[in-house]
Amino acid sequence: MNDRTCPYRMDLSGRDIHAEADLLRKRGPATRVELPDGVTVWVVTDYELVKRLLTDPRVSKDTYRHWPAWENGEGELARSWPLAIWVADQSMITAYGAEHTRLRKLVAKAFTARRTAALRPRIEAITAGLLDTIAAGAPGRTVDLREEFAYPLPTQVISELLGIPHGMRERFLQLVHGIFDTQASAEQARANEEALYALLHELVAVKRVTPEDDLISSLIAVRDEDDGAGLTERELVDTILLMFTAGHETTVNLLDHAVHALLRHPAQLEAVRTGEGAATWSDVIEETLRLEAPLANLPMRYAVEDIVLDDVTIPRGDAMIIGFGAAGRDPAHHGDSADLFDITRPTRRDHLAFGHGVHHCLGAPLARLEAEIALSALFARFPDLALADPAAQLPPLESFISNGHRELPVVLDAAPGA
Repeated sequence: MNDRTCPYRMDLSGRDIHAEADLLRKRGPATRVELPDGVTVWVVTDYELVKRLLTDPRVSKDTYRHWPAWENGEGELARSWPLAIWVADQSMITAYGAEHTRLRKLVAKAFTARRTAALRPRIEAITAGLLDTIAAGAPGRTVDLREEFAYPLPTQVISELLGIPHGMRERFLQLVHGIFDTQASAEQARANEEALYALLHELVAVKRVTPEDDLISSLIAVRDEDDGAGLTERELVDTILLMFTAGHETTVNLLDHAVHALLRHPAQLEAVRTGEGAATWSDVIEETLRLEAPLANLPMRYAVEDIVLDDVTIPRGDAMIIGFGAAGRDPAHHGDSADLFDITRPTRRDHLAFGHGVHHCLGAPLARLEAEIALSALFARFPDLALADPAAQLPPLESFISNGHRELPVVLDAAPGA
């Protein structure tokens, strides 16, 4: 089974993303895998190749134009494939060429350096409020830090930025989380998708009636004032979905993994606290992004024409998954210690966790800002924070796409005599 053209069946449960990435890497920089319903695609795991393909004009994210198997959204895959929602949306993340430029411009103004920096006071206030709530709990209790801190912080930030009404947030979150359940059946995935889009259209209807100073209202204004010339209704709802999903899932996983890594490497945590060796929270964030890409595998990209590699060719029209998790641990770029957490690593910033090229994530500066504020405040407030069970293997999310833990149990104070 070393022939990379003989498909490897992808583990949709995500039970060991990094072990699978290592196996795939050994099959070659790009290798074929099988997804649900016998759909075969290429997975790219080599850091240098991933970086090259992310800027290659022969690679597209437009499913409708460049994946013949999709049949322009009118075939069986669109009707019944469990992962259809990952390729069916029509927003800047799936657009190609001029279409991508048009859609990205509509959103870019919300994520300028100035606007991101202006969010700092609000992020600090949300962070302080969450830490107050945690501190007010019963002394000595075990806290699920993912549920009580890593999850609500970015969720509230992006909800406020977009302008999602409080009464809709919990349901919206539940349905978005359903997208990342890559073990869901076709029926479950379809039901979740239909409910999600119904809610999105309801959200747009509400914001049309009661617009506010938020991003959704701004996008609706662009759509309505231009008679739809600049933005279709489908592009509008898909852009909202993209910004909400990307705006919280990646940051939740980043915070989750950063805290877990620091608690397992106390010397490195101490170095950041004391500034020893000029170690900073930024170093922690970048090394975490390298070691634990928040989105381990991201469907899909497509070959616009034949792409000839060293000893294989990705044929025109074939689909590709970018293995961001695998690229972050590629020993060819990061050395033999690529699987280890090391905030002094020279290549810690050489990761592609937020993408690269024209599809580089617009919200990356916001995610970094949230993580810096959250981590510094957390460890300042709870200097004796510790894992509830340092020897435990934390259960992963049931997803081969989203890379995080289902829970992160910690205790706020060290045990007596510790």
